[in-house]
Order: sequence, then C-alpha cells, then structure tokens
Amino acid sequence: MRSAPVLMILASFLFASMGVCVKLASAYYPPGEIVFYRGLTGTLLLAALTRWRGGTLRTNVPSMHFWRSLTGVSALCLWFYSISNLPLATSMTLNYMSSVWMTLFLIGGAAVLGTARVDGRLIATVLTGFIGVGLILRPTIAENQLWHGLIGLLSGVVSATAYLQVSALGKAGEPESRIVFYFSLGGVLAGALSMLWTGMHAHTWIGAALLLAVGLLATSAQLLMTRAYSTGKTLVNASLQYLGIAFSFAYGVLVFSDPVTWMALAGMVLIVGAGLAATRLRQESPPQRDISVLPES
Repeated sequence: MRSAPVLMILASFLFASMGVCVKLASAYYPPGEIVFYRGLTGTLLLAALTRWRGGTLRTNVPSMHFWRSLTGVSALCLWFYSISNLPLATSMTLNYMSSVWMTLFLIGGAAVLGTARVDGRLIATVLTGFIGVGLILRPTIAENQLWHGLIGLLSGVVSATAYLQVSALGKAGEPESRIVFYFSLGGVLAGALSMLWTGMHAHTWIGAALLLAVGLLATSAQLLMTRAYSTGKTLVNASLQYLGIAFSFAYGVLVFSDPVTWMALAGMVLIVGAGLAATRLRQESPPQRDISVLPES
C-alpha cells in the first residue's frame, strides 16, 4: 500500500474531493482566504505530526523549500481563482495540463544535458491520458471567460515546476511531512497577504466546514502526492494523476447531476488505461533509465 502508484491514486481521489469543496467554498470566501485556511490547517497538523513522531522541521536546504513553496502556492492561488470563476470541469482540465508541461520540461532537460534517455512509451501514456481528459470534460471557454481560462492554464504550467521541485526535494532526503509543512506555511503567508485588501469574511457553519474539509483533504493528499513523487518515476505519477479527472467526473454526476455521455465514458477508459500502462512501464524500466531531476541550487 506504500508503493508510489497506489499513493498517487489515493492522492488523486483526495484532490478531486478537495476541488469540489473549493468550488462550494468559493461561494462564501475569495480564493486567497481559502488558500489561507488550507495552509493554516496543514501547518498545524504537520507541526503536531512532526512533534508526535519526534522529528524536526529544521532543514539543510531552505532555498529549495522556498522555491518549491513559491511555485506551489502561486499555482494553488491561480487554480483556486480559476475554480471560482470557471466551471469546475474547465478549471480541472487546464490545471491537469501540468503533466503535459512536465513531460516537455523533462524532455527539454534531457536534450540539453544529453545524459538522460526518455522512454517514448511512457510519454505516450501521458498524452493518451490527456486525450481522455479532453473527451470527458470537453471544456469550452466563452469570450468573457478568456482571462480566467488563461489563469487556469498558467496554473498548470507553474504546477509542473512545483512537482519537479517536490521530486528534487525527495532526492535530497527531505521527508514528505517537512516538504508539505513549508508548502502549507507558504500558503498561510500568501493568504494573509491577500486578506490585507480583501479582508476576513464572517463564517457560517457551512463555510467553516468546507474550509476545514479543504484543509484536511489537501494536507492528506499533499502528503501522499509528495511521497509518490519522492519515491516514484515522475512521468508515471503524471499519468496516474489523470485519475483525478475520472474521480472529478464521478463527483460531477453524483453531486452536480452532470450528464453521462459515450465520450465521457471513452475518456475514462483512456485515463485508466494510461494509468495502468504507466504503472506497468515503471515496473519494467530499469532504474538507470529513469529521468533524473536536478535539485535547485
């Protein structure tokens, strides 16, 4: 149960659940305030968890945590902003393009360094998964939503750099709880800054419950995702991450009564197939063929 593929599947499910809660919470709070409470919940939980385990939050690579938090929190703010202004399906699609961007980054890095070989079959699984995403969500952006659509697309680009930095931190020996702690702390700081001009909104029982759910789901998913990226192959994780779209589709049918179409079902098959193929390729590929990620200096 601790293998990277299983962890990534669980993380995808929890992130999809979080996305639903964020969409609902956006009716009560602006994106920055949701980011603040998500980060606050994660910071408190991880500080308590670290203390209970007898660990420490001290790090020998503060600069790496800074850049990971900066990119991760920036992507999070952009994504929450797009969720609050776009249909959930459209926003999820744009953010999940991070896997495609990440593939391009890795291919470009391998080409520049000339020291790593990319498995074309693994790249094909990522692209196949994205075709499935398009079949399920078929996003359309109206002219008056173009700005929000560009923000959602940018969140995917920034997310790709954040995921690569998570992998680098794992290779540097940083535990997942410490990585997520500093990311959550960055969310608290960014959210607090945003509330300087948006102010703090009054809470209702529903709003407070949604904020708590966002924080708990996000922290749990982040721990699982960080562990998966720290121990597994980057492109395999990218493929399995597409399962979050399938989970979101199921939520749409059950919670928002979205219609079921043959295109959506075909997309789900492609997504699951891509994830299974990526897992198999991971088991077949020898370690030396993996794509290395250079840590931040």
